Amino acid sequence: MKKSLLLLASLLAVTGLVRAEKLVIKGSDTLGAKLVPMLSEEYKAKNPGTSFEIAAEGSTTGITAITDGTAQIGMSSRRAKPTEMSAASAKGVTMKPIIVCYDGMAVIVNENNPLAALTTRQVEQIFTGDVTDWSAVGGTPGKFSIYTRNTSSGTYSDWKELAMKRRDYATSSQKMAGNEQIVSEVAKNPNGIGYVGLAYIHAPGIKVISIGGATPDKESVISKKYPYARPTFYYTNGEPSGEAAKFVEFTLSDEGQKIVEKVGFVPVR
Repeated sequence: MKKSLLLLASLLAVTGLVRAEKLVIKGSDTLGAKLVPMLSEEYKAKNPGTSFEIAAEGSTTGITAITDGTAQIGMSSRRAKPTEMSAASAKGVTMKPIIVCYDGMAVIVNENNPLAALTTRQVEQIFTGDVTDWSAVGGTPGKFSIYTRNTSSGTYSDWKELAMKRRDYATSSQKMAGNEQIVSEVAKNPNGIGYVGLAYIHAPGIKVISIGGATPDKESVISKKYPYARPTFYYTNGEPSGEAAKFVEFTLSDEGQKIVEKVGFVPVR
């Protein structure tokens, strides 16, 4: 009897009738637009039949998805807030953060902008609206066009925390859905300025500004010499299990971390 069952299982697997668990991953655009899709493709190549549903709509949506049980992995470019931890706990969910890689939020301007460096104070002044013209920070006269992420973004929150002393964004700032949208706008606008993750800094039409003498790269992010360095996360409900555990393990493996570096982020080891 046992032999028959084993034979049947083998046949089903060979014919593709045994379906692997679908892995639902929601959250951060910073992780979900490039890195996690690339990781999932490599993972699927090694685990035929595995399917993914990836929605990169902001870190807040990823953390909410874990609390609501609508995803096995929540991507987040920021740590969960105490209020989010409490909301999860109230539903019997234990938020488990797993650091996936490190990032440095890069300040980008149009490639034709002659300015090459800013101080952290000047960055704060620009994004809060204390100054409104490039001439105030040593640039060519012209009003800033400030591009930020939307409020569901972990990058939006982290930027406020790390670059703006928790102050409000300038009322003139324009909210974009993702890193690629910010890159696109800055590339088209000589007066544009925005911030993006490390995986998006090599797009045409933009350049990265040095901040306080530091540029975002592997060394400055690990040493935290770059002022806007941060970890990024997967969140799960307690210890991950099943396909989620296998994908987390793959992400943190040597192969997964090589993909992290290839995409442009800083590996965790």
